[in-house]
Amino acid sequence: MTKIDRIETTLIDLPTIRGHVLSMTTMMVQSIVLVRVRFSDGSVGLGEGTSIGGMSYGAESPESIKLAIDTYIAPVLEGLDGDQINAAIDAMQRAVKGNPIARCAVETALWDGLAKRLGVSVAQLFGGPVRRAMPVAWTLASGKSETDIEEAQAMLENRRHNIFKLKIGKRPVRDDIAHVAAICDAVGDRSSIRVDVNQAWSLSEARWGLKGLQEIGVDLVEQPIGARYREQLKALTDGYEIAVMADEALQGPEDAMAYAAGRSADVFAVKIAQSGGLKRGSEVVSIAQAAGIGLYAGTMLEAGVGTAAALQLFSTFPELDWGTELFGPLLMKQDILAEPIRYEDFSVHLPEGPGLGAELDEDRIAQFRRDRGAQVAGVAVPGGV
Repeated sequence: MTKIDRIETTLIDLPTIRGHVLSMTTMMVQSIVLVRVRFSDGSVGLGEGTSIGGMSYGAESPESIKLAIDTYIAPVLEGLDGDQINAAIDAMQRAVKGNPIARCAVETALWDGLAKRLGVSVAQLFGGPVRRAMPVAWTLASGKSETDIEEAQAMLENRRHNIFKLKIGKRPVRDDIAHVAAICDAVGDRSSIRVDVNQAWSLSEARWGLKGLQEIGVDLVEQPIGARYREQLKALTDGYEIAVMADEALQGPEDAMAYAAGRSADVFAVKIAQSGGLKRGSEVVSIAQAAGIGLYAGTMLEAGVGTAAALQLFSTFPELDWGTELFGPLLMKQDILAEPIRYEDFSVHLPEGPGLGAELDEDRIAQFRRDRGAQVAGVAVPGGV
């Protein structure tokens, strides 16, 4: 039996290439929790837990993810059979309520370790990839129309992205629509334009917003109102031709079932972290497929490890109607992978190799780990690598 010997966590702070403006915050740094699961045979699995904008986005922060793993998850899993991932998932769910990102980070490392021991990719453990390249969106989130237009044009010229998502909701609705209209006028005939409101609008604002966005040719609007207002999101879904996508509302299969039963959204943004892991994420996808709801591979702005994990899973689904937004590593000034994920020809490409296909650049990890001062001084850090 290959036992789980030790679970280690490290906080990594990665500066972003520019301010990433959301309705609730502006990100200048993305903080991740890097997870290493060490097994009794010497193999090591990698995982990543990442939130967006600290706790302004959701209930988990990088610090709480690390705490949940170190204090509650690791003691329950250490000593268990590392090959029995379903048993580990069950143990985590019984020991820790909520905390889907923390659970996903550890589960990812378990899948990575198992696949490496078997000499196959994580995708193979979910039935094998049906695609090795997936359409990938880029988020325009400087908050300035001129800057966003220049950025979009550069992406089109370099053939890196032809799907653009705009972060809006911080300004009055009419100002947001004017901002989006300027970008649609500049690049809309060469790309798909979508918007993400991150729950910022009231129902009345959303009605005006969707009407205006539909008129200027936007393809999709993501989570325009609060996640708890399912009936209101359904009303918007039923009332407009523009596609309405649920994101923050989907916190796992139970939420997916409720939204599918009421046909409360046209599209599901499926995030492995928000779903509670790759297995639960695959269940959310299955529910969407059974209900005829469109699929979009969402991101928590993960760095390389978390993005590789999502790519492994989403490569196994024949239908991915709305593509992906798995661009997280491109938002960071430095990549933490020895071999960065490949982005070209308007697609993101599945990493090759066993497990996640992701190996760390240990020098970069040492450079950006939050406890690097303590490590240099020789101070032991609990849970640290």
